[in-house]
Amino acid sequence: MCLAVPLRILEVNGNKALAERFGVKLEIDVRFIEGLKVGDYVLVHAGFAIQKVDMDSAREIEKAGERLGKYLGK
Repeated sequence: MCLAVPLRILEVNGNKALAERFGVKLEIDVRFIEGLKVGDYVLVHAGFAIQKVDMDSAREIEKAGERLGKYLGK
């Protein structure tokens, strides 16, 4: 199963960005997303931003992940 997680962009520097989720910061590759700005939300898979999403969608995806984790006993 492949999962993409929503992260919020903190900094953008060329093809790289600093993003965070629940206080954990990660450097990600954003070369596939044009016009990315600080505060935007992206779906990240294997270190790459693959899609820009709005804040409401990011929250819904997080909630679905929490439900899946409970279902799997995690």
